[in-house]
Amino acid sequence: MKALIFDFDGVLIESEFAGNAQVARYLTEAGYPTTTEQAMARFMGLSGAAFTDAIERWINAPLPADFWEKRRAEDERIWAAGIDAVAGAVHFVRALPPGLPRAIASSSSTAWIARHLEHIGLADAFGPHLYSGKEHVARGKPNPDLYWHAADALGVPIAEAVIIEDSPVGATGALASGARVIGLSAATHCGPGHDAVLRELGVAEVVGDFATLARVLGISGN
Repeated sequence: MKALIFDFDGVLIESEFAGNAQVARYLTEAGYPTTTEQAMARFMGLSGAAFTDAIERWINAPLPADFWEKRRAEDERIWAAGIDAVAGAVHFVRALPPGLPRAIASSSSTAWIARHLEHIGLADAFGPHLYSGKEHVARGKPNPDLYWHAADALGVPIAEAVIIEDSPVGATGALASGARVIGLSAATHCGPGHDAVLRELGVAEVVGDFATLARVLGISGN
């Protein structure tokens, strides 16, 4: 392993459940009954046009006019409050070998990533290597482009990098990138069967917590 590339939402912070719960509540109130589990299965890990298209396919209609207004209000609330780390995430990152190149490759904006890294005490842990599918590549997840971009920025061949992903969308792009992919099923949104979903996509290694991830990667201090 020459570099470690992390997804962000659902890997380092507990945002996937909260975000998809808000989408499910909104759609249900708008007349399109949706459970949080259904929202996570269909929208988790998506951003931009892919996110919008997935919702419109689900409800078989254009997005209601006030969707983005409500979404922004929820984002502002969460921005102010901060989102807590996935159990074990902070300790794992802090215990990484100091010279190991590492980056975040997320569908979220770099501002979102930086804000919540600050909240969980990891503002300095990744240096400038925060990469967004909205900002740094033309094609975000589930395409592999963002992972290629992160590996190039770290100066490491993608085949020598390890990617940590939690979502089917992210895992799909990670597998297509040519990196070693490890599925992480540690956050609260990863219910029973989540590991099986990742394995069905082709993720050969799936772990349930950061302590196991450290053992699989041979990282001491965890």
